[in-house]
Amino acid sequence: AMRRLIKNPDATDEVFTIIEALSDDSLHKGFRRFVNTELGREILSDRRSLLETLLNREYLATLPQHSLAGHYLNFVTKENFSAEGLVEPSEGMRAMKNLDADTRLFAHRQRDMHDLWHTLTHYGRDELGEVCLLAFTCAQSPNRGLAFIVLVGVFQLSKRYGLGVATAAYRAYQDGKNAAWLPAQDWEFLLTQPIGNVRAQLNIRPPQRYQHLRRLDALTSI
Repeated sequence: AMRRLIKNPDATDEVFTIIEALSDDSLHKGFRRFVNTELGREILSDRRSLLETLLNREYLATLPQHSLAGHYLNFVTKENFSAEGLVEPSEGMRAMKNLDADTRLFAHRQRDMHDLWHTLTHYGRDELGEVCLLAFTCAQSPNRGLAFIVLVGVFQLSKRYGLGVATAAYRAYQDGKNAAWLPAQDWEFLLTQPIGNVRAQLNIRPPQRYQHLRRLDALTSI
């Protein structure tokens, strides 16, 4: 799966194959932390679907342009993709079929946050941005599968960007450590808030090292 992912970085199904093979008990550890929060219990009781909210573009379009929703909608429109893109690959995981309803809801919610995290952190959907966001995610929700993908990604991308890739990924990991725990946030409410306020509230720092590498790469490709 890793060899196929290296050949085709857009092969999302291979990402989930690697995660399933190496993740151990990380999902259940995250769920136990989630259910120990008041908001987590409320989300489970209400059977909230973050995916339904993110797919409702008519609703998102009614929110202010400077809100998290406005920036998210601009991001997915510009990149021409949808939150549904991760659904089918994740549902192919054998472990997902054996989860109880509450754990499955948490797993789905965590999956559906991915592009919100792209929007908040400023990590793009380019290969370097994805590796950095996975490093950030690994700090938030430790997972050996994600760590393996990050390490291989750093090695592969170093051929293009140099040793700065490792520094950027490590900075992303540290930023993930320093941020609030994002899986237990009220995303339905945060979508309505100014994105600057959300970043400040969650302690999301600008990815300066990632952006520096992207600028250097753009200059060398001219």
